[in-house]
Amino acid sequence: METVAVENPYGLAAALEQGGIIAQSVFGILVFMSLVSWFIIITKYIDQRKVLNEAKDLEKKFWGAPDLKTGAAKLEKNSPFKQIVDDGLRASDHHEGRLTDKIDQHEWVTMALNRSAVGVTSKLQGGLAFLASVGSTSPFIGLFGTVVGIYRALINIGLAGQASIDKVAGPVGEALIMTALGLAVAVPAVLGYNWLIRRNKDVAEKLNNFSADVHGALVSGARIATPASVAAATVKPAAR
Repeated sequence: METVAVENPYGLAAALEQGGIIAQSVFGILVFMSLVSWFIIITKYIDQRKVLNEAKDLEKKFWGAPDLKTGAAKLEKNSPFKQIVDDGLRASDHHEGRLTDKIDQHEWVTMALNRSAVGVTSKLQGGLAFLASVGSTSPFIGLFGTVVGIYRALINIGLAGQASIDKVAGPVGEALIMTALGLAVAVPAVLGYNWLIRRNKDVAEKLNNFSADVHGALVSGARIATPASVAAATVKPAAR
């Protein structure tokens, strides 16, 4: 016996067809918001991972060089760490040439490095405001579709004079679908926003630590020793 496939009269396609321009507009807006949200989440994750991976190689690739310029040349062209070093070197050279009597080198280099680190962090923050907006507004956009669907169900009941299932199933199904779509768009956006914010804090910490090390190298000629590096340097090999 052959099984005949019956098209679902209460599915998404039917709901969009019956809901008209309003349901289709709500659906289009939610799809657009979802696609842009996922694009931001994926691209920001890739950018963050690149910075974090590069931070792991700084000790060998950058700090192993004889001077800052040589170390900067070993970094990638678009590296945020290279940008910080280049900005610090330019600030130091500019101070030596023009600003010796107006502001001391320590403050001038500090401002330049802070400005550079903040600029890198701001780039990583780009798009996160859109994720926050999607997470807060998409449920209400879905709710608007829900209200329209319920309104259409009430109209059908009024025209038919009775609440028969065939008159209200379509509009009510449309309302529930719009509610589900709004939540399906909002939840990933909120989770992605919180996740990226937490990772941005780790990136900002590494950038600030690197800026402090570069500042020490520019001003005093030596890298600032961290507790971990001091402990490693004072550990004596075990006697055989």
